[in-house]
Amino acid sequence: MSQWIAVCGADDIDEEDVIRFDHQGESYAIYRSPENTYHATDGHCTHERVLLTDGLVMDNIIECPKHNGRFDYRTGEAKGAPVCVNLKTFPVKVEAGTVYIQIG
Repeated sequence: MSQWIAVCGADDIDEEDVIRFDHQGESYAIYRSPENTYHATDGHCTHERVLLTDGLVMDNIIECPKHNGRFDYRTGEAKGAPVCVNLKTFPVKVEAGTVYIQIG
């Protein structure tokens, strides 16, 4: 059964940035786009399981800090070698200034 989990305040993430959120042994990456929308993906690169939150966010792309693989964090689509497996994404909503992700 899926559930909405409070992650952080909407103002806790700068535009074009990412933060780490850990819940029940899993890591998630939470993004704020240049268009002021929020997104969530699995927290690890699909190539070698490196934390994406140590990577670089540019526009709507997260670049893995280890081998520079790139993903579109809005869709999870793998965009650049060496990554070829898409990231898992999660629904996000913002209510009363709090960011929530749906997991489960």
